Amino acid sequence: MNALFDGELSDQNKLVCVTDVIKGKMLESTTLIQQAANNTKEQFANSPDLQSELVNAIITALDAHNAMSTQALNSPSVREGIKDILLNHAELWERLKKKAAASRRLRAGPYREGV
Repeated sequence: MNALFDGELSDQNKLVCVTDVIKGKMLESTTLIQQAANNTKEQFANSPDLQSELVNAIITALDAHNAMSTQALNSPSVREGIKDILLNHAELWERLKKKAAASRRLRAGPYREGV
């Protein structure tokens, strides 16, 4: 995945973009659903529709993310809603807490008895 994208992008951003956002858009394609059902993986991989649906998914994802980001930047109520989702449904605090604990363990190093 690292070789696909240039610039200051986190591994998590790259992974979410490809495996969640773009794949999610492609899973909505009735053309691809039908082709997957009726072809082998190799035949499916060579479908010209796969390439065009990939481009459509990338454009749709870009448009949707730009629209949502713009709304969030321009609206305190949208930001509050996002914050509520992150804190109360998406386990933001809990995951940050786990990362902090893991980071502390790494800095402390391995436990050696008698040291």
